Amino acid sequence: MVRTSLVIGATTGAYGVAFGAAAASAGASAWQALALSLLVFSGGSQFAAVSVVGAGGSWGAGWAAAWLLGLRNGFYGLRVAPLVRRHRLPVRLAAAQVTIDESTAVAVANEADTTAAELGFWLTGVSVYVLWSLGTLVGALGAQSLGRPEAYGLDAAAPAAFAAFLAPQLRRRGVLPVVVVSLVLCAVAVPLTRPGIPVVLAVLPALVVAARRSGARAS
Repeated sequence: MVRTSLVIGATTGAYGVAFGAAAASAGASAWQALALSLLVFSGGSQFAAVSVVGAGGSWGAGWAAAWLLGLRNGFYGLRVAPLVRRHRLPVRLAAAQVTIDESTAVAVANEADTTAAELGFWLTGVSVYVLWSLGTLVGALGAQSLGRPEAYGLDAAAPAAFAAFLAPQLRRRGVLPVVVVSLVLCAVAVPLTRPGIPVVLAVLPALVVAARRSGARAS
């Protein structure tokens, strides 16, 4: 369990380096990039925000895209809530902060054993949180030391890393059609709307599908 959590944390930390470089190329300082990782702590949302800003969109549009992508963590919270419900409020708040794809996946994989599920959730969540944040700082400081990150092609880091970050999700059943619809919607919106808006619109099909699936489980 410990080894699995550390491997997941180290792998995600590598993406953190890419995010730090992408944030720096979008104009954020190293400490601003680190604050994003410490406070937001959602890779997809963070990459979406800096991708929008890097493409010329406003931070408002970037945060809108980040918020929409972050809504999925609310659905994860429903799955892991039984594991932490018995704890005091500070512990539950900490659990909310580390409720992400990876920690939820490990918890669900061990749901037959409640103790193992909770242990896996915390080990993975904390491991990813620490290593993702450290990776962000390393990437941002490294990009800043280059002077002009865009001169080295680091302005392409955000979309490239975002695509790599989401690629494993394509193996899940029913995901590919949603991705295709989102891509078409985004492509149509690019020449018609301001920078940042296409990314926000592209998130909507996924939210509709997630809401329908959640409703189906509830019924």
